Amino acid sequence: MTFALIKPHTKDLGGGFMVRRLLPSHPHKMVGPFIFFDHMGRADFAPGDGLDVRPHPHIGLATVTYLFEGAILHRDSLGTVQEIHPGDVNWMTAGDGIAHSERSPDAIRRSGGALEGIQIWIALPKEHEKVEPSFEHHPAATLPMIAADGLNLRLIAGSAFGMTSPVTTFSPMFYAALEMEPGVRFEFPSEYAERGIYLAEGSITIDDEALAERHMAVPSSAQTLTIEAKTRARVMLLGGEPIGGDRYIWWNFVASSKEAIQEAKERWRAQGFGKVPDETEWIPLPDEPKPAESFS
Repeated sequence: MTFALIKPHTKDLGGGFMVRRLLPSHPHKMVGPFIFFDHMGRADFAPGDGLDVRPHPHIGLATVTYLFEGAILHRDSLGTVQEIHPGDVNWMTAGDGIAHSERSPDAIRRSGGALEGIQIWIALPKEHEKVEPSFEHHPAATLPMIAADGLNLRLIAGSAFGMTSPVTTFSPMFYAALEMEPGVRFEFPSEYAERGIYLAEGSITIDDEALAERHMAVPSSAQTLTIEAKTRARVMLLGGEPIGGDRYIWWNFVASSKEAIQEAKERWRAQGFGKVPDETEWIPLPDEPKPAESFS
């Protein structure tokens, strides 16, 4: 086998909104700087229902939202209010600390509709862990594309395939969305030390080995790989250089020290992350403390 396989673990985020979690996993806690990977949905909301992720905090990471279907309204403690739609990128750098909420926009809440996409966390290098928080929105039309017969590749972030995304990044990495028609092949070069291939939908092979739907392949060698679509397929490609040093993850916090996580916990208890516009509620710290896990 030319790759290690990461299987999804299903999580209920509340109200029956299900995600399939690929990272962190064992033994692959991270792939390059990618420390968290969730496939959201697909969820079908009836009129009057919707996504409601109340304000919550982050430190030491960047969150990336990329949708296949539906829309999310992002609000954060910087004062940002931004809808995201399929193909767009919402990139939020938490750095020293930020709070945000994610909800269905009013129009979708009134009419009902589907929601599906990918949410990831990127661990920040130690020298950038405490940067000022920031938020970027990049419409789909502003992202680099490769369009060929039966193939579309959008570079979401980083540099790869001879292209560079306008999204601000803090370490060598890439993240791309690939759509393929049956019978199409894509040569996936080895440009970074670590890579991942996630099959969101459809059927593909990697060097003639099948990858199960909603599983992630982590190639075991640094060679160019041939991805072939057996049906219409949606694939996420990701990777980069190892982040360097240990990372601790606890709830929504990522840091290179347990002390930084403890300080963030106390700040959130004291509501010291700033207020999110138009929000009056928030998610409290988990009731049962759990030890921070170390990833490297």
